[in-house]
Formats: sequence, structure tokens, C-alpha cells
Amino acid sequence: MVGESSERVRNKVISFVDSHVQSFIAKSPLFFLSTSDQDGKCDVSPRGDEPGFVRVLDSYRLVYAERPGNRRIDSLLNILSDPGVGMLFVIPGLNEVLRINGTARITKDEEFIASMNWSGKTIGAAVIVEVEECFIHCPRAFNQAGLWDATTWAKTEDLPSVNELLQAHLKINGLN
Repeated sequence: MVGESSERVRNKVISFVDSHVQSFIAKSPLFFLSTSDQDGKCDVSPRGDEPGFVRVLDSYRLVYAERPGNRRIDSLLNILSDPGVGMLFVIPGLNEVLRINGTARITKDEEFIASMNWSGKTIGAAVIVEVEECFIHCPRAFNQAGLWDATTWAKTEDLPSVNELLQAHLKINGLN
């Protein structure tokens, strides 16, 4: 349907964290975590903090602290039933995206978590990801979206009201 990918595209994937991947992760304040449950029901959740909040433990493992967030713990529940994860790391102003796929596990090892010296509130758990694939996505999607170009952004008054959306959804589900 789309033709064949180039040799460069087919060979850009590596199976470990090299110095370039480590540098990208260290500068990223945000990643999107993709998980699914045992039935294949998918979830994508943003994770953000100061750059460097995701730590590289070694060439094959990453770790990040779990935060309280909205307390739904969808990602954690999914990891318990299906440990496969996808991660998309972004750096503001950079159109390329770093993608990491791997297998996750949850740790509650208090000594290990304390040794990470994360700032902010955690839930006493961290997620360790065994890296299976790392690669850079081309900038096409961000370029087409004009994501970092403020001149393409909608005016604040034209943006959807998150509060109205939430209230409408609560009302649909019988809550006022």
C-alpha cells in the first residue's frame, strides 16, 4: 500500500541505549507511554517532569518514577497483565521523536527508588523498561502539524474548554 521503506529506515533501529539515545532521554521533559491490557485494549498516557526524570540504568534498561497523577493507574494495571510498552520521547522545539519499545516491570524497592533522588511526589513505585528497540522518527508529523510554530496555534478563545468537556462527560455518566 505504501511502497517499501529505504534501507536506511529499515536499519535505523538499535536494540540498546547508546550515548545518542541517552542524551536525547536526558533532555526530554515529556514522553508518551503506550500500554495495553491482556485483551489488547490500548492506553496512551503522558509522563512529564524536569529533563532527565527518566534515568538510563545501563545500555538495556530505563527507569522512571510513578506519580500519583489522576490515580487511575491504567498503565500500571496494563503492565501487570501485558508488560509490552512503547515510549515516544519529545524535546520542545525538536521535530524528531525518539521511540523506544520494550518490556516493563514495576518495582517497589524502597532503597532503589530512594537512590534515584527523584524530586516531587511518587507513589513508592517505579517502572523499569528493558529496551528492545530504539529509533528516531522523521520530523514529518511535527512539521505538518506545525507543533512548535506558535504562528500556527489557535487563539486561546478558540480552543476547546477542557472544563466544559469534563462537565459534559460527567453529566453523561450521571454526575453533576
